[in-house]
Amino acid sequence: MSLRLARPSDSRAVAQLVLLAIQDIACQLTGETEENAILNRLERYYLTEGNRFSADRYRLFEGEDGAAAGMILCYDGASAQALYRPVLDELRRRQGRDDLAMDDEADDDEFYIDALAVFPAYEGRGYAKALLAEAEDWARREGWRKISLNVDVDKAKAHALYSKLGYTEVKQIRINGHLFRHMVKNLR
Repeated sequence: MSLRLARPSDSRAVAQLVLLAIQDIACQLTGETEENAILNRLERYYLTEGNRFSADRYRLFEGEDGAAAGMILCYDGASAQALYRPVLDELRRRQGRDDLAMDDEADDDEFYIDALAVFPAYEGRGYAKALLAEAEDWARREGWRKISLNVDVDKAKAHALYSKLGYTEVKQIRINGHLFRHMVKNLR
């Protein structure tokens, strides 16, 4: 059991974890409604460089069997729009709609945690905390002074965990029609 970089062979597990983390937002970002189609599209994003879901944006916690048990997806807020663009361009092309837009999730001065999930079989083992600590270390290594995430206002357990770990709500935002708490932690 250890933290590691993502590998191409992790694509299906990572897609499943992303879907677990962002739920219906995955429908918006893939343009798909059926689970298998959503997972397939998320895998394609993962295996394609230069977008918000590219493999280099993940850190994984590996289970006893060497497979992914949990993941965290991060990038710098200043690059968010550039990372969203390939996904948005594909959606516009596939749907034939130029009016599609994505919600702003990150601020330019933050290292952003886009998604965090642990498979249910591995919950309660501290993997989420370890992944958050890795994201914070990653941000520090890249020179960021702030790290952020968004948590659905209805997810009290997740909000309590983030608060306990030093994240503070600074505003509320809407993502795919849902209200989220934008939480920030200053890194020293």
